[in-house]
Amino acid sequence: MALSQRLEIRQSQALVMTPQLMQAIKLLQLSNLDLVAYVEGELERNPLLERTGDEAGPGEAAPEPPPPSEDARSGDWLGDELETSRTAIESRLDTGLENVFPDDAGADGQARGPANDVPGYSQWAGVGGGGREDGEYNLESYVSAEITLADHLAEQMSLAIADAGERMIARHLVDLVDETGYLTGDLAGIADRLGAPLAQVEAVLAVLQTFDPPGICARSLTECLAIQLKERDRFDPAMQALVGHLDLLARRDLAALRRVCGVDDDDLADMIAEIRNLNPKPGLAFGSTLVQPIVPDVFVRLAPDGGWAVELNSDTLPKVLVNQTYYSQVSKTTKNDTEKTYLADCLQTATWLIRALDQRAKTILKVATEIVRQQDAFFAHGVQHLRPLNLKTVADAISMHESTVSRVTANKYMATTRGIFELKYFFTSAIAAADGGEAHSAEAVRHRIKQLIDAENPQDVLSDDTIVDKLRASGIDIARRTVAKYREAMRIPSSVQRRREKQVSAVV
Repeated sequence: MALSQRLEIRQSQALVMTPQLMQAIKLLQLSNLDLVAYVEGELERNPLLERTGDEAGPGEAAPEPPPPSEDARSGDWLGDELETSRTAIESRLDTGLENVFPDDAGADGQARGPANDVPGYSQWAGVGGGGREDGEYNLESYVSAEITLADHLAEQMSLAIADAGERMIARHLVDLVDETGYLTGDLAGIADRLGAPLAQVEAVLAVLQTFDPPGICARSLTECLAIQLKERDRFDPAMQALVGHLDLLARRDLAALRRVCGVDDDDLADMIAEIRNLNPKPGLAFGSTLVQPIVPDVFVRLAPDGGWAVELNSDTLPKVLVNQTYYSQVSKTTKNDTEKTYLADCLQTATWLIRALDQRAKTILKVATEIVRQQDAFFAHGVQHLRPLNLKTVADAISMHESTVSRVTANKYMATTRGIFELKYFFTSAIAAADGGEAHSAEAVRHRIKQLIDAENPQDVLSDDTIVDKLRASGIDIARRTVAKYREAMRIPSSVQRRREKQVSAVV
């Protein structure tokens, strides 16, 4: 085949991802916390951006303090000329100076300080943990300090272990305790790494396992429960057999537990109740990680006309603007093209950021309004009236692309009269109706399954096949494997396990 050159004219359409478009897409899928962090970074980088409501921007002068009033100038209680001699001060205070400042002036009237060797004075009193240079003492910084699990164990370790070598081993073991209070790592490997005998490491671990809270530094759930039972003096042979067969307890196999422990039904019920009162994760009481609360992006309230009012949570939206005054001042002082280019880029970036934030808010409000319109029955009557909904339905209704709707619903939450829900919660698959009518939402079907299981008779536990029959009787066409999948997703055990649990609850 011969090669040749020729000219052709073609017309095509292509989407060019400009930096501004990429920024708008990035902002659209950020959560409130991530958005605030992003805007904070832009405020640090761009001198033309400023927060709305700041007292003074980069190009604005700080307001001058008001002049003193006539009363303040003429009514000074100290007088126009202040006498600072010892005699004048004592006559004005009507007492001796040593009675007013016992630590600062002696009987001879001489001021005392570090050079006078006053007992109890420290030249480091104003700095460090014992004091502050500005003289302020923040009690809340000490009261609100959270004690971590490692600190709690270290305090006990300093009192219980005196040998320096064993204390080093104990400190290393404490560092291997996770947040739940369990010791991670193999003792043989720890001993080899520290160059200490295994027996010595085991002895130090035995001491650590006597610390508070009971069950700390355990290597397994069985050991954790055994330590707590020994603390209560309840680790008898029957309880030891029960703790050693926790798998049977998890399966609610009461008959096998009775044979293993050699007790009757009443004693077994008491032992199970005592096991339930133990703490399987003793370390969580110390140094727990603070949970960030969910901040809703959209509020849905009942409107006076009977509909639903949808509004953005303006408190969580960062409020920034372009300081045009500062830009006009700085632009007059530019000396070369580099400075002009930098200033123009800052102005363009700030303008695009403000437009992107505004577009983001409008898009979220538009998508949330359409979701509320599609799921009106849910807000009025509850989850059982949730309709099947997908991204394409909302995208077609508001003339947007599905990917845009997907980005909007990511990491966004809606506060309603029925609680706070993620926007993706309202998008559920459809399950066909048994009579050929309107399809049912998968979330509504899950809610219906949970209702049936919660209301079941302990003597007549519902199997998955029975649940399928009941759902079909109510007009929901669903397969048994789908019921099992939904039940497992809600962490509801099978009918056999539920029957055993209800039998144990009845005995206890």
